[in-house]
Amino acid sequence: MLDSNPLEDIRNTDTIGYVVSFAMRTILVGSGHLAHRIRTLVTANGGEIVLLAREQIHTASVGEPTFESIVRLVRDADLGTIASAYLMDDRDEVNLEFLIALMSVDRRLPVVVSLFNENIAPHLQAANPNVRVLNPAKMAAPAFVDALDTPLAHVLGYRPVRVADDPIRKPLDRLILKLSLGFVTMLLAATAYFHSAQQLTWIDSLYFVTVTVATVGYGDINLLNANTLSKLMGIGLILGSTFFIWMIFSLTVDRIIKRRGQLALGRRVYTHRGHVIVCGLGRLGYFIAEELLARGERVLIVERNEDSSTIEHFRSLGADVYVGDARLPRVLNEVGVTRAKALYSVINNDFTNLEIGLNARTFQPHLRLILRIFDDAMSARIREQLDIHLTFSMTAIADEKVFHAMPTANVA
Repeated sequence: MLDSNPLEDIRNTDTIGYVVSFAMRTILVGSGHLAHRIRTLVTANGGEIVLLAREQIHTASVGEPTFESIVRLVRDADLGTIASAYLMDDRDEVNLEFLIALMSVDRRLPVVVSLFNENIAPHLQAANPNVRVLNPAKMAAPAFVDALDTPLAHVLGYRPVRVADDPIRKPLDRLILKLSLGFVTMLLAATAYFHSAQQLTWIDSLYFVTVTVATVGYGDINLLNANTLSKLMGIGLILGSTFFIWMIFSLTVDRIIKRRGQLALGRRVYTHRGHVIVCGLGRLGYFIAEELLARGERVLIVERNEDSSTIEHFRSLGADVYVGDARLPRVLNEVGVTRAKALYSVINNDFTNLEIGLNARTFQPHLRLILRIFDDAMSARIREQLDIHLTFSMTAIADEKVFHAMPTANVA
């Protein structure tokens, strides 16, 4: 009995989650919302948290490689007294570094690691059966999608206040219009002058002005024997027409190219009806959009980052993608929010999601809004004060599943 190690007995148990029922120490990496919830669950079940962070390695010896510093930090945590580890940092690379470090020190330690990159998950789990890799965004997405059919009872009778639209300035259009008017005015004035000064008929005068402006110069009508003023007027007509034509042509081509660029970004007026708008093509938005498409919904995604690598992926799946800022009323109007079935805003910022939702409601007061709100207290106040009932936290949905996903230790 003296050789018995109670920690080994706990690691070898067949009961998932049993490790946290004793006052055992659990490593936790991360400081975000999910890490905070896991910390609460561990301590509520009698566990003791050992916090590790990449920022702690600043005390490493000069010149020591980063990974070696992490390994040293893990060893200093005294793994002999550690029952399990949760790697819940918001950055995949940090979780991966700590996972490799833990595996290099003690492969028997049960570890749950959060990774949004699913490509390497099977390889990690195949390399060590004591590792469980989870994707919180993928775990939470079905709950968001199910909210599309959740019955709603609007209890507030307030009328949404319409916000001022963002100014749409089109200086290019006005400039082209002014140049065109100036060009036409010059042609008419020149036609009238040569009709009077050179005694040409109106049609001959207009013909002369046209061939001069077009630089054709047939020679049948010329200013060889004209007075000085007429020759100066001819010179002015040639130079002025060259300027106007060059400017109008350049600005028109520039507008065409820019318009083609806008269309390539999906920036146009959509006429869809009954579609679902998804604002934010991040980790959570990716899985929500995929699930909606799989269920046969018509999806229109609004993504601010035009360099997002997933835009073409969703276009290939049949979704429309509008690259722009969903907070702008103009953008909401162009994506057809007045005719939409629902709007998801799952950007990684509570206040941005709330702003998008409230702006969308000014277009359609009874629009189904499904917002990602990290803070539970704020979510409750939003339901009470703003009549937005479908607010969810990805971490609140996933925390219990992550907490109970601790694998049974395998000592083989």
